[in-house]
Amino acid sequence: MKRLLILSVLFIAARFPLMAQSVISFDKTTQHLGFVRQGDTLNFQYKFTNTGNQPLIISDTKVECGCTVVEKPTDPILPGKQGILKVTFHTVSTIDIQNRTVTVLSNAKNSPTVVRFKCVVMKAKKT
Repeated sequence: MKRLLILSVLFIAARFPLMAQSVISFDKTTQHLGFVRQGDTLNFQYKFTNTGNQPLIISDTKVECGCTVVEKPTDPILPGKQGILKVTFHTVSTIDIQNRTVTVLSNAKNSPTVVRFKCVVMKAKKT
């Protein structure tokens, strides 16, 4: 009986490092930016929280084209703390309905995570 108890405790203790992970939770995973004019530059952000129990490190972000630029935090986000992804979308070479994604790569349990933004780019006004 004592041997079974010791084995159970060792099994549970060995599992604890596997359960210790960061989790990225976004306040909003889709941004609706409305109607904009071609040539506009849109700046917006995604707020997130590390709801895990280990520091969150965002290693990279992937975008669909060069018209989108993402600025990610460089420091680890501690458990319970918030961070911000800053996004800039240049509409010079786009037109019509835009449904773009940003893929966030991190050490989080739920990585990769995808956030999305949508807008309609209308032709620039003639001057």
